[in-house]
Amino acid sequence: MSRFFAGSDSDSDSSSEEEIIQRPQVPAYTFSDDEEEVKRVVRSAKEKRYEELTNIIKQIRNYKKIKDMSSMLNSFEELQKAYQKAVPVIIKEENGQTPRFFIRCLAEMEDFINEMWEDREGRKNMSKNNSKSLTSMRQKLRKYLKDFEDDLAKFRENPEQPDDEEEEEKPEAAEDSENEAPPKNAFLKAPPKQTVVDDKDESSDSDDWPSDSESSSESSDDDEGKYTSMRERFLKRTGPAHEEDEERERRKEEKRKERKEKGRKLKKEEEEDGEGKWETVNRGFAIPSEKPKMFAKDAEIDLNLVIKKLSEIMAARGKKRTDRREQIELLHELQNVSEQHQLGAAMFIKIKLAIISAIFDYNPKVSDAMKPEYWLKLIERMAEMLGMLLNTNNLIVSETITEENENLEEPPYRIRGCILTSVERLDDEFTKLLKECDPHSNEYVERLKDECKVSNIIDKTMKYLERTNIASELCRIYLRKIEHLYYKFDPRVLQQKSGDNSISKDEVTSVQEMEKLCKFIYAKDSTDRLRTRAILSHIYHHALHDNWFQARDLVLMSHLQETIQHSDPSTQILYNRMMAHLGLCAFRHANIKDAHNCLVDLMMTGKPKELLAQGLLPQRQHERSKEQEKIEKQRQMPFHMHINLELLECVYLVSAMLIEIPYMAAHEFDARRRMISKTFYQQLRSSERQSLVGPPESMREHVVAAAKAMRNGNWLACNNFIINDKMNAKVWDLFYQADQVRSMLTKLIKEESLRTYLFTYSHVYDSISMATLSEMFQLGKPVVHSIISKMIINEELMASLDDPTQTVVMHRSEPSRLQSLALQLADKMNNFVDSNERILETKQGNFFLRGANQGNFRGERQNYRGNNQNWDRQRRDRERREKDNY
Repeated sequence: MSRFFAGSDSDSDSSSEEEIIQRPQVPAYTFSDDEEEVKRVVRSAKEKRYEELTNIIKQIRNYKKIKDMSSMLNSFEELQKAYQKAVPVIIKEENGQTPRFFIRCLAEMEDFINEMWEDREGRKNMSKNNSKSLTSMRQKLRKYLKDFEDDLAKFRENPEQPDDEEEEEKPEAAEDSENEAPPKNAFLKAPPKQTVVDDKDESSDSDDWPSDSESSSESSDDDEGKYTSMRERFLKRTGPAHEEDEERERRKEEKRKERKEKGRKLKKEEEEDGEGKWETVNRGFAIPSEKPKMFAKDAEIDLNLVIKKLSEIMAARGKKRTDRREQIELLHELQNVSEQHQLGAAMFIKIKLAIISAIFDYNPKVSDAMKPEYWLKLIERMAEMLGMLLNTNNLIVSETITEENENLEEPPYRIRGCILTSVERLDDEFTKLLKECDPHSNEYVERLKDECKVSNIIDKTMKYLERTNIASELCRIYLRKIEHLYYKFDPRVLQQKSGDNSISKDEVTSVQEMEKLCKFIYAKDSTDRLRTRAILSHIYHHALHDNWFQARDLVLMSHLQETIQHSDPSTQILYNRMMAHLGLCAFRHANIKDAHNCLVDLMMTGKPKELLAQGLLPQRQHERSKEQEKIEKQRQMPFHMHINLELLECVYLVSAMLIEIPYMAAHEFDARRRMISKTFYQQLRSSERQSLVGPPESMREHVVAAAKAMRNGNWLACNNFIINDKMNAKVWDLFYQADQVRSMLTKLIKEESLRTYLFTYSHVYDSISMATLSEMFQLGKPVVHSIISKMIINEELMASLDDPTQTVVMHRSEPSRLQSLALQLADKMNNFVDSNERILETKQGNFFLRGANQGNFRGERQNYRGNNQNWDRQRRDRERREKDNY
């Protein structure tokens, strides 16, 4: 037993007072200098457990940065185990309150996992291991967070609050520990306090050290006079002595609270003081607290000085470590100076052009969209500049003007620059901004409202450029106007067609405006691209307003379908959009074959979404690289310009049904029957493969069910499958005059069902009354007469009309089923013979090869005969042996 703890033995109850008094005379244990410096640190259970948790949380945050989901999953499992170990400490020290830093980690993980899960493209590009880890991590985390729902809800209410409420008290606690540390010779006076206990908890043993107001010598003397033995020092104390200890602890606690309060007051004073505020730093450049001084106080500001200063500012454009934001502020300040000194409209426009260029330069990446705050500034500056241009005569802004020829002092003013390029770039930035926004959010709607401002800027630019009357520039700005106009529906056009008195005939509609702009480009444009885009937009606009014949004639006269494959991708996308709307226009005019022909090229590929630039299909086996995908995303159309793909597909399938079903009925036994619509056939076959076909749910199922009903001649069931509440909501209500489209579709279904019925069941009848057919299909007698007459003239139906009795007399010249099958067999045999003859002709073409082949064939035939003779001999010998044995 150590000499320092000799009095703590159980046998020392009878130890005398003299032994305790003589103990300091025992030779003290001497420490070397090294041993004095090293202090033994004893940590509490709370500190150990919390340190283990914080280390794991650091690992999780590091893995989160590099998106290493596998390692993050392992660390999360370790975190659960570490927290389970720390639960007893939390119950004891924190009264069961979960530590805030642990809740913060769980909230961060939940947000990160949700973000990764919603990023579908990112998940597809993940490795297999990371993808599996993400899935299992999401499941485990969601299950684990159920135990912390209340704590997470409280945390999310105020996430900015610091994790540890005692963080502010840490500096003070450090000072306390320094002030309350025992002197080096404390080991001589208080042997039991050899170790220094370092604990962050307020109830730790470090509070037993003397404070600043109490010297170490006094405390040790009091302790020696108070206890008669070492045993009493460590026994649980009750009575007056215990009350004294509580009083001492209470005083210490009050002093500690006073020190904390002083520290908080000092911190508040520093924050309130002006010198204690922080400055916001922007990418390494501190924003100056004062505006930069443009000129000296005594400088005489004139036009030349402002031009010189403008040149200095613009000379820093594009250089390294140039703060773009500061450059914009300097230009705005220079503009204010020029306005104060009234330096004229030319100087105003010159500085505005510089500001617009600086705002464009602020965005470092061309592919990314501009920030909304700078976008609004750009629109304002453009509108101000164009307003000044229109109000000022004798002012020319052109690229052809050199800096030496600039004239800013007296009219006619001449300024170097290009208004048209700035407007075109503004229009492109607007498109990029729309693509960046979520199309289903309010942000997209707010940003779309800026289109009115952009259109006004284009109109002002048109008025300005019409002054200069340069044909190439006018064509470019007219095309920009067309691109903002061609996809917009104007109901006044159809109202004028129908003779509505509320719309005057003199009112200019969008169709008339498009006509004027496009005709100018047709006549004046020297480049093929602008003319091609103008005519495509013109056809689109005609088709949108049901001008079927004008749109069709423009397509046929332009011959675009022959040369469009040589155009740039954006023009090809515009061509696809034009053909889609032309097909819809033909369908509304009941031109089913034209509608099918317009849409077949789009739908047969199975990629109408990509062809119309309305999104990208999932990647299959690395079809495109990341660079190609980025380029294709830049070509996508904004959401408000999209064409409804379900509407397109439905119109295409219905058109195919109205063409294909009568054709199938007419050529049921024809071996050379061709497929008109491959997509429609695929839908029919997939339905036939199903063992159990239930009621239709999707749009495609409705069309397939309608086709089957039409195949049987049941027009009413077919009509009910095509026109019902579900199909109206999905498709037909999207048309402008939906009731007219539905009535037209019903009429077509009746007529084609009649034709299908006659093709299918004509061999059953000797004659059939047209009145019966009229009643069966609810068509007028003249319509039935017309349909049957066309069928007879086109030799589709072998029959004749008996006018007195109004009947159709069948001639029964159609072959029976057996005859049809025999004809099919004869056709196939003829095809087989033809193919064999072609093969023989190709072989006879090479004489030498044929002779060599014939020689090889003879040798093989002789070998075969020899082998056969050997086999016969062996067989006879075997039979003879078996007979002898028997």
